Amino acid sequence: MPRIPRLQPRWLAAGLVAVLAAAGGLVWLNSGDDPAEVKTRELTLAGAQGPGDAAPVRLDATLYLPEVTPAPAVIVAHGFGGSKQSVDGDARELAQRGFVALAYSARGFGRSEGQISLNSRQHEVADASKLVDWLGEQAEVTQDGDDDPKVGVTGGSYGGSLSLLLAGTDKRVDALAPSITYNDLSQALLPNSATTDDTVPGTPAANAYAADGVFKRSWAGIFFASGAGGGGLADPTVDAVEEGDEDDDIDVPAGNTGTGGTDSGGESGGTDSGTDNGAGSDTGSGTDSDTGGDTGSDSGAANSATAGAGAGQPGGGPSQPGQEAGNPCGKFRPEFCAAYAEVATTGRASQQTVDLLQSVSPMQVTKNITQPTMLVQGEQDTLFGLDQADANARQIAEAGGKVKVVWYTGGHDGGRPGPELRGQIADWFDFHLRGQGSDPGEGLSYAVQGALRVQGAPSVRTVSTGTYPGLNGADATERRSVPVFGPEQTIVNPPGGNPASISSLPGLGSIIGSSSRLVGRVSIDLPGQAAQFQSRPLQSQLLIAGASTVRLRVAAVPGAAPPATEGAVLFAKLYDVSADGTRILPGSAVSPFRIPALPADGSPVEVTVTLPGIVRPIETDRSIALVVSTTDQAYAPATQAAAYRVAVAEGAAVEAPVVSGTRTGNGLPSGPLIGIAIVLGLVVLAAIWGAFRRRRATDLDPGLVDVPLVIEGLSKRYPGGVTAVDDLSFRVEAGQVLGLLGPNGAGKTTSLRMLMGLIQPSGGTIRVFGHKIYSGAPVLSRIGSFVEGAGFLPHLSGQANLELYWAATGRPPDKAHVEEALEIAGLGKAVHRRVRTYSQGMRQRLAIAQAMLGLPDLLVLDEPTNGLDPPQIHQMRAVLRRYASTGRTVVVSSHLLAEVEQTCDHVVVMHQGRLVASGKVEEIVGGSGEATFRVDRPEDAAEVLRAVDGVEGVEVEGNQVHADLDGLPRAEALAKLVGAGVAVEQAGPRRRLEDAFLQLVGEETSR
Repeated sequence: MPRIPRLQPRWLAAGLVAVLAAAGGLVWLNSGDDPAEVKTRELTLAGAQGPGDAAPVRLDATLYLPEVTPAPAVIVAHGFGGSKQSVDGDARELAQRGFVALAYSARGFGRSEGQISLNSRQHEVADASKLVDWLGEQAEVTQDGDDDPKVGVTGGSYGGSLSLLLAGTDKRVDALAPSITYNDLSQALLPNSATTDDTVPGTPAANAYAADGVFKRSWAGIFFASGAGGGGLADPTVDAVEEGDEDDDIDVPAGNTGTGGTDSGGESGGTDSGTDNGAGSDTGSGTDSDTGGDTGSDSGAANSATAGAGAGQPGGGPSQPGQEAGNPCGKFRPEFCAAYAEVATTGRASQQTVDLLQSVSPMQVTKNITQPTMLVQGEQDTLFGLDQADANARQIAEAGGKVKVVWYTGGHDGGRPGPELRGQIADWFDFHLRGQGSDPGEGLSYAVQGALRVQGAPSVRTVSTGTYPGLNGADATERRSVPVFGPEQTIVNPPGGNPASISSLPGLGSIIGSSSRLVGRVSIDLPGQAAQFQSRPLQSQLLIAGASTVRLRVAAVPGAAPPATEGAVLFAKLYDVSADGTRILPGSAVSPFRIPALPADGSPVEVTVTLPGIVRPIETDRSIALVVSTTDQAYAPATQAAAYRVAVAEGAAVEAPVVSGTRTGNGLPSGPLIGIAIVLGLVVLAAIWGAFRRRRATDLDPGLVDVPLVIEGLSKRYPGGVTAVDDLSFRVEAGQVLGLLGPNGAGKTTSLRMLMGLIQPSGGTIRVFGHKIYSGAPVLSRIGSFVEGAGFLPHLSGQANLELYWAATGRPPDKAHVEEALEIAGLGKAVHRRVRTYSQGMRQRLAIAQAMLGLPDLLVLDEPTNGLDPPQIHQMRAVLRRYASTGRTVVVSSHLLAEVEQTCDHVVVMHQGRLVASGKVEEIVGGSGEATFRVDRPEDAAEVLRAVDGVEGVEVEGNQVHADLDGLPRAEALAKLVGAGVAVEQAGPRRRLEDAFLQLVGEETSR
């Protein structure tokens, strides 16, 4: 064997210097100037007096001032369910970039008055126009002219819609940057992705009417609940404005002293750039009877600076309608509540509801937007997909506006824009409000998430093109045909649409992270309800950037056709499929569509279905799968039972859009480069350490290759003079069930942790099948262990937990022996139940089964009966004996003496870290000198034994007599009993490990 070089001090020093230098560079590169100081002023501003308002509403706002003024202003609007606090971080960032930022709570949210009108132009939009009026009077704001401030507007979701609506109705807005918002609320909440004519699908205008759409009930329900649940109670934690406070500007109509509403908290954790996440994401339905009108009127109400009349101040004023306790409409205006009730109960929208939803949608004013517009939309967004930004971009471009579109990897399901994207939004305002910096340009940039992970997050590259090609390829987008194969298939819609397939869980991405690898695996298609058509493995990468299309042939099964009034409701989605069959649903996106009527005779109808807009690289040797299902839990399904035949139209294929561009942004980030430097430094140390590990790996005693465990002179000392294990030595042979016995603190768990390589001993050796144990030793794979409890995923079944655990080891599935482990553990059918339903005993047995995976030659269990009741302990005892009966070895630590006595055939007794006895259980017990006699006359027998010299501790227990013979042979004691006329049925040592243990421990303690 070649000689391993010794570890030279200079090698270690060189490695440490490399690591320290890299770490120092990381600190230096990440250090920078402190953020610019931002001053804030709390405000109560006058909004509009729209139809139904008794007086102009008061709006709670905060003004953020940069170090240098005057400066252009940016209004920052929040998402649905939030308040001005939701966008505090965004406003501060803009102020640090040199803008005057104004964040406010929209009417019906936070401490602002009024009812929710879903961005009605006569209510919320008119309120925002009043804020522009106010900014036009402030000395800190740059002015374009009289009552014309230099102002931009930004916001996410609900706030993004407000940005578009304000820019389309108030030309004083100079630039805007809405994010993850909608164009047509009716189409967003009642989508229909199928067409039967020759028009090009992909935009809401080309789709079927929303009245035939499929209701997005999960998101809409969250939306309505966050508004209805907002309530109208004043926030008691907010102090009233102190009279004369110079930092608090109040601009309210005289005499209006009503209290505002509380922040519903719908925006989970706050958001950047106004992006809504989680349960508070902007979504919902409802209608607004306002279809136009004067957006700037305040009905002549006078404005005044009234000191002391702050929001949240106690006092009366007229109550707002819809705020009564128990009112299911909460803060919504009645017409929106009624519209939601209609759609939620029927699953369909009347044309009147569609018209009203469209009246509060940006689509009404995009033809008027000519200001520079940056549209940010999320690729992981099942609420407002890429199609909504696509419609806004097309309509604004047709109006002559300058448009830049950015698709990023987040969204309502994937998280807020990151610092770099927020910086791009600030750059947009820098150029268009101040004329500073380079022109951000127009066109499209989209983020592509790759498989490589950088600093714990998926790698992302950005692709840019100077012109916006559109989402569906109606313009000049290159398209790639991918044939999918599969026979015509029959699928069934169950009565009531339940159970339903799962494509997404609204807001899930904000909880588990933005990675589509996690969110995209939520999808479940139920057997019998889904038809699948799959491509052959791709020969080259396919980067889908937009909405694919496919032509389908759908027919009703004669005798099982849906009612004409309901039509056929189907759902189409496109999977990325690996070679082993693992499927990922990009963006968790699904395209619902309704075919109003199918011929009852079974004649097919051809429809073109626009699949969801996604950005997804499909790698070489992977394939795509088109799935058409009858149900989806996020939508209102067809309730009547029906059956359909589905096939891909003859000669059709999935037409995938490919947007060519150049890679931009990101460059070579310093973080990864520094990380590489650190890794290189660590490699030096790893190489040196690896040499020593290889030397240790060859440490084998050939004479012990068949011995499961040998411990010699083992010790563990901790700083402060604490000795947990002291010179411990024992040996375990094959087929034994050995009990490691001792009181709490005896050193049992410490010994087992050293055995498993979890901690290093201070002295001595441990050998398993002849191999010396150390951290990461290959022979550890022959040990199954359960030390200090096991953790399981409660929402998965016991069997799924075991399979995931084994997969994490990287060993072949056929080596797991899951069935054998489960049979030994005795879980029965319970293994298919979710772990959260398990009793403590079942969890312990599942932990034992996990330790048995792979049927290890040595099974090590630490206190396996903790928390179990007597019947469960009895079952656990049987489990361990069955395992040992297979010829393998079990080591069990316990402080329960009776259990060790009944379970184990050998025992090692520890006390205060030292070995006090070892051997067979009967030998340990027999050494106590006690005996038990089963007799017919126990009282007479007791008297006979008490009369014998040296015999002590005579006890009667039923028909048994126990006595400490103190060296007297049992045969002599038996003879005395028989001589006294006592019939003896049985005689033997008294099998009480407890007595022997206490005697051993007592002797050890007294030394």
